[in-house]
Amino acid sequence: MKFGIVGLGRMGRDIARHAMEKSHRVVGYNRTRERTLELAKEGLEPAFSFDELAQKLEPPRFVVIYVPHGKPTDEMVGELKSRLGEGDIVADGGNSHWKDSVRHYDELKAAGIRFLDIGTSGGVEGARRGACFMAGGDRDAFEHVAPLLRDLAVDEGVIHAGPAGAGHFVKLIHNAIEFGMVQAIAEGVDLLARSDYRLDLPALFNNWNHGSVIRGWLVELMERGLREHRLDDLSGHVDDTREVKWVVEYALEKEAWIPIIAQSELAFYRYRDPDSVAGKSVALLRHGFGGHPLHEKHGDGSGGGKPS
Repeated sequence: MKFGIVGLGRMGRDIARHAMEKSHRVVGYNRTRERTLELAKEGLEPAFSFDELAQKLEPPRFVVIYVPHGKPTDEMVGELKSRLGEGDIVADGGNSHWKDSVRHYDELKAAGIRFLDIGTSGGVEGARRGACFMAGGDRDAFEHVAPLLRDLAVDEGVIHAGPAGAGHFVKLIHNAIEFGMVQAIAEGVDLLARSDYRLDLPALFNNWNHGSVIRGWLVELMERGLREHRLDDLSGHVDDTREVKWVVEYALEKEAWIPIIAQSELAFYRYRDPDSVAGKSVALLRHGFGGHPLHEKHGDGSGGGKPS
């Protein structure tokens, strides 16, 4: 399949690479020309404008967007709306608010363009080796791109979640669950680090990932992070993209009791403490699955050093 990708950052770049390895043809556009040229060396067909992107795709054209939510996504949808036509498909693969996706669906439908909101999980490693996709939108649009999605996903890693907005809604709840799990692991590391025992933390997490009740990818990533970085060298500052704040607002609207998820979001306010072991652990996990930056400690013990 030949399709376009707008946004060649962490996720878009590796989705493009994965697709090309599976013999799909990818036309890529990024506002930073150098990033487009870098991937062109690996087989990407470069586009340096939205007009060029549209011209290089054959109807029905399919373009997926991987840019930050909010204004950047709004702008990309607007640019594509003015250049694509009847029957073409635009997908948002980022972490947009589901109500924004419903708005984009209505906006593009009025122009005869189909829209899918595709929640993408698995982090940068999943983008490169096999992701998990949750799609919202009309069934016919989904069926058109489903073969490509299944080719880029792990087995059973593609679902049509429902109508417009459903893909991003379920991905948001997924992220909220993830926050709670990450927070629990981070608090466990904090307790282990305070112990009077001399514990080999990477070995312990490796042990837990073989047969224990809590085995899983996050435990694996915690082991990896602890092997690759010394906690004493890291700042406890954690970057927060704030999507889970939307879940807390939704829960208030629905009067749903979500103490663990709410506390995991509120914990980010505490992770301004450069010496927080839990903050360092959260940062290691988020770096492992999402490529989020790690911050080194300054020599004076303060945080906010350069990302590593």
